[in-house]
Amino acid sequence: MRSSGNLVVASGFASRRGGREANEDYCGIWLGSPNERVTHGIVAAVADGVGGAKGGRIAAELAVRSFLDGYYAAPATLGVAGCAKHAMDAFNAWLYAMGRRDPAMEGAGTTFTALVLRGRRLHVLHVGDSRAWRFRDGNLVRLTEDHVLPQPELRHVLYRAVGLERQIRLDHWREELDVHDRLLLASDGVHGVLSDRAIARLLARRGSPEAGAQAIVDAALAAGSTDNATTLVIDVIELPEPDFDSIAGDAAELPVLPPPAAGEEVDGFLLERLLSDGRYSRTFLARDRQGGGERALKFPKPAALSERGARLAFQREMLVGSRVQSPFVAELVPLPRERQSRLYVAQRFYRGHSLEQRLAEGPLPIASGLSVASRIARGVAALHRIGIVHRDIKPDNILLTDDGGVRLIDLGVARLPRVEEFDRGEIPGTPSFMAPELFDGDRGSDASDQFAFGVTLYRMFTGRYPYGEIEAFSRPRFTRPLRPESARPDLPAWLGEAMVRAVSVRPEARFGDMIELVGVLEGGTSRAAPMPRPLSLYERDPLRFWQGLALALGTALLAVLAFR
Repeated sequence: MRSSGNLVVASGFASRRGGREANEDYCGIWLGSPNERVTHGIVAAVADGVGGAKGGRIAAELAVRSFLDGYYAAPATLGVAGCAKHAMDAFNAWLYAMGRRDPAMEGAGTTFTALVLRGRRLHVLHVGDSRAWRFRDGNLVRLTEDHVLPQPELRHVLYRAVGLERQIRLDHWREELDVHDRLLLASDGVHGVLSDRAIARLLARRGSPEAGAQAIVDAALAAGSTDNATTLVIDVIELPEPDFDSIAGDAAELPVLPPPAAGEEVDGFLLERLLSDGRYSRTFLARDRQGGGERALKFPKPAALSERGARLAFQREMLVGSRVQSPFVAELVPLPRERQSRLYVAQRFYRGHSLEQRLAEGPLPIASGLSVASRIARGVAALHRIGIVHRDIKPDNILLTDDGGVRLIDLGVARLPRVEEFDRGEIPGTPSFMAPELFDGDRGSDASDQFAFGVTLYRMFTGRYPYGEIEAFSRPRFTRPLRPESARPDLPAWLGEAMVRAVSVRPEARFGDMIELVGVLEGGTSRAAPMPRPLSLYERDPLRFWQGLALALGTALLAVLAFR
């Protein structure tokens, strides 16, 4: 599902007093205004009061209400943990004092477990023995640890809770969210009688959150719970697109180290062999010993780039890989933050070879080359549609997979909207594919990508460059481009004209955008491209060819013998 750019959830809750005289549980959720969702997120919380019906209920309700009020009142610059501390420190101090000053509140305290959904992350805040879970892909994972005494007969005794100590000790950790995650908060009246397996079965029904919450409470009471039973269920429907700041924040915590060598192991990945060793990065085929399968791991070369430049390149690759959904662009494989110990990116591994390697054998046939060209163009158009400029389109960065696919790779130098730029001397590029305006200081645009794609077409079909091969650090002279038909007489005139237009010196003389160029390539393919020669029976099915030949020879031999 493509993101709408918003955090969208559905929620429901249920709370019953069970065998108690009064319900001392309290739960709440605040979806917030559009601005609050961006700055602070969505907050859900459940509290289970202790210390008697009246005091416990007051403690639980005020804990949730005070947290919601205080959290959203705190400056967003404090972060989730800072806003939570701002909200709960004051309430804990008040409740601790009331429990020792007011006879009606003597011994009052409450458990407190909250979920904050902010951006693409889930923050868990917890003290006591209420619990939080995440249900994803059929697996239920508990996100909290109970703060109770370890002896079996004392498991009901809390050693940490709101109001129990002068200073509250609130657990906080974060998880990555995913679309279709189902989150659950529950008091001990639920998990005291229902196992995680039973809860998972009820969540797996995937009805509405309200129905799911009610079903779990009903099951807890049917299983004999004598305590208050409260649940709150949240379904994650949509997530905002990843933003550069969050990715940059994660990457900033990872050290930039010299690239490893084949045979080494990094974070549970065995580096089996070197796939490419470029100027700025080194890529390995790696086997994932934790999750299984093969991955392509790409490591920066800090000796070739500054540390800042290396971080910017890999942050770009992470961001583009998480945003772009196209069958013609290489897929990024996100890794859990706790698994990654250094800066690198993991990509899906595609068996195949680069277009540059294929061109070492000579130019492509017209029909098959057009099929490759239109798919490359669609991949570039997918980037442009969301404001991304590749800036290094060339045959080396186009992968032809063994299953007949085409993938655009190496997005580390892409230009992204509202994202910090490289220092001018660190923007890599291949001079022979760079548009004239780039030599004049332009930072890259859709039009310069189109120029690089046009040069790539020249290489695909003629083996040459439209303005000749350009040496690094030289200032080329852009005069008239090579006419493709002079190097490839069988090239259709319409295709040659499209190639010349794509590499026009003036950006405004090129196609309006890549989609227009895709239309020309695919329109020409369907109406004017040469039809591929029909394959002979020998090429289509060698076994049938030889069986038929043997049958014909046998028949001829029998005929000769019969007439002798």
